[in-house]
Amino acid sequence: MLNRDNTWSDWLDFNEETISKIPQSAGVYMMHASMKILFIGGSENIKKSIQEKEKEPCISKATRVRYMQTGSYEQVSEDLIKDYQDRHEGNIPQCMSVG
Repeated sequence: MLNRDNTWSDWLDFNEETISKIPQSAGVYMMHASMKILFIGGSENIKKSIQEKEKEPCISKATRVRYMQTGSYEQVSEDLIKDYQDRHEGNIPQCMSVG
């Protein structure tokens, strides 16, 4: 479950300068373009994960990113995806689709 003690960063521009300032810590993150969530992820190192994801064609369309530092990133990420699906007729974010 989401721990309300953890807080999200502001939505930040999705570019090299911003990514360079993201902490190398465990957490979750979201990326969007035109206010449409493209990806929800979690990692032991959110900076590294975002740097790896930015090379993917779908993710490269993202214009904004936000993150939350949390040690329980796997559970929080799972909860965020489930919440997204509940609000979007069971669909997952566009850049998380397989195939």
